[in-house]
Amino acid sequence: MIFYPDAYFKNAKQITTEFLNKNNIKALILDLDNTLIDYDRNMPEGIIEWANELKKNGIKLYIVTNTNKKKKAESVSKKLDIQYNYFATKPLKFGLLKAQKKLKEKPENIAVVGDQLFTDVLGANRCKMFSILVDPIAERDILITKVKRPIENFLKKKYFEKLNKGGVMDKK
Repeated sequence: MIFYPDAYFKNAKQITTEFLNKNNIKALILDLDNTLIDYDRNMPEGIIEWANELKKNGIKLYIVTNTNKKKKAESVSKKLDIQYNYFATKPLKFGLLKAQKKLKEKPENIAVVGDQLFTDVLGANRCKMFSILVDPIAERDILITKVKRPIENFLKKKYFEKLNKGGVMDKK
């Protein structure tokens, strides 16, 4: 199913260089809200070190966010020392493809990391990129995301049921 991710982690910091190398991933496109920062713009402890470790091991990083708040995206971008696109309109392809062009990697060598099925995972899958779902950092969300979360939670439950039964995820 197009809403199912290729991989799931509790948080972005659990994504290791070893996992990325095993899956031939050379670059990560990172969501911002509830993936790298919470609603109040707090960054979880260890995110900067995690990003630096990946970069040190040759993994390229790029932020693609749907926020229309340039200063917010710019602030995190500076803290992590990586480029960004804001107001990306995921799951539309435009923002992700723009990042791909900047990263100079093939879609199959890029993973998109985010907390939402209907934006991050769907956008990645539409662009033929590897999709990684993480749990939201916090429960607090903007209104439109609050509306979508119950539907996403239903789909996530089905995804986890299939995984726990040893099912292979067929996204076609």
